[in-house]
Amino acid sequence: MIKMSLVIENQNTEAFYNNAAGGNNMQSSFTSPQQSVINSQELSTTHGNYDPVSINNVNDQLGNQLIVPAPMSTNIIMSSSAGSNQVAVSYDGRRMRSKTNIRKTVDYNPSIVNWLHGRIFQNDHRDRPCIQPDQMYNYLMLPPPAFLDNPINCLCTRSIRMAMNKVKCPIFTVKWTPEGRRLVTGASSGEFTLWHGLTFSFETILQAHECPVRSMVWSRNDQWMITADHGGFIKYWQSNMKYVKMYQIHKEAVRGLSFCPSDQKYASCSDDATVRIWDFLRGEEERILRGHGADVRCIDWHPYMGLLASGSRDAQQPVKLWDPRTGEALVTIHAHKHTVMDLKWNRNGNWLLTASRDHLLKLFDVRNMKEEVQLFRGHKKEATTIAWHPIHESLFASGGSDGAILYWLVDIDKEVGSIENAHETMVWSLDWHPLGHILASGSNDHTTKFWTRNRPGDLMRDRYNLNTLPYGVDENDGLSLL
Repeated sequence: MIKMSLVIENQNTEAFYNNAAGGNNMQSSFTSPQQSVINSQELSTTHGNYDPVSINNVNDQLGNQLIVPAPMSTNIIMSSSAGSNQVAVSYDGRRMRSKTNIRKTVDYNPSIVNWLHGRIFQNDHRDRPCIQPDQMYNYLMLPPPAFLDNPINCLCTRSIRMAMNKVKCPIFTVKWTPEGRRLVTGASSGEFTLWHGLTFSFETILQAHECPVRSMVWSRNDQWMITADHGGFIKYWQSNMKYVKMYQIHKEAVRGLSFCPSDQKYASCSDDATVRIWDFLRGEEERILRGHGADVRCIDWHPYMGLLASGSRDAQQPVKLWDPRTGEALVTIHAHKHTVMDLKWNRNGNWLLTASRDHLLKLFDVRNMKEEVQLFRGHKKEATTIAWHPIHESLFASGGSDGAILYWLVDIDKEVGSIENAHETMVWSLDWHPLGHILASGSNDHTTKFWTRNRPGDLMRDRYNLNTLPYGVDENDGLSLL
């Protein structure tokens, strides 16, 4: 119980308490419209007691102008100055929301329309409107195909959404659908989760495998998707995620899958140190490629030739190029001293990129396999995954075991963009949106994250970009970033 006397200079005070009482009749007396005296004999609340000292201090600082709203489930006993006609008031109010939760959306349709309109009168990049670093120029943003001369425009360093399943488990593989409307993720629980491509909201989840999903790849005609799990089984899926067929292709975990250019065959690699060629329609094994001395961790078929590349844990023979027709090893590349975690052919058919646990990324040219074309140093720990950009052939992203995501350009030794704390632990998979404006990442920290381009005028003040500000720029100085 607290006894206090408040002087309130407010003509709407009586209406305030009448509304709080839900329209009940309240007995009180007011000396004048300008200055009213309310003597509160008793004030009890179910949420605890008020501190009379703090209330008096605030009252003094505000010049006796104080409004004390009644908390939820509060009983107020008020009286007049004479101490008669006491009325008990019970008030149950609802707490107002201080901020509306707005879901973030990255809609590429307006930029596509602007690009199509501009192509009518624009001959080349010199006719393109100049975008200034201000929010007023957001409507002038164009999709990545409009910036073929400027791949830096596609560095996705802004976090737009972090998605997590209800059952927390590592995300081993992520893959966009060919039209870019959804993202499919494969988890260690064997579940597929579909996320919306614009609002990044949860759509559906289905139990695809009985053990962890290790690999996922779309056919080149965009009509089929095949997935493989830790038990050596493979499944066929249609574009509407309808299950069609399942059979076992390895006795141990399948680490990688890749379609041939005609989609009639596909290759698989496993922890049993073999690479196998399969007929897609019949589901029969055609050839076994032996030569690696340890687990084969990654595989990729040439985009338009009969050439197969594989990387393994064998330090003696880390990277091999195969002829899938004869099953012979054409070239052995002694490029890395540790396990090759991932390798990818570029869509130009000449470049082969490898990522290894020795913290290095190496680029090879199939026309000259004597030595690497370029060496990329930047990862502080193991490099685990890589992904070429779908539009700019010289741009690619890489993920590390420390949770970092780096962006690279061919002919530039140092990274052109970085997100050091993108994930808490190892990044297992990266995949670009088919349009090239969003990068999705799956990690061992149970999360799937979406990264997009920065808009004009965006300040680099989030938790992922504070360590990458230009030299001499203060993080609290917003004007220097514009």
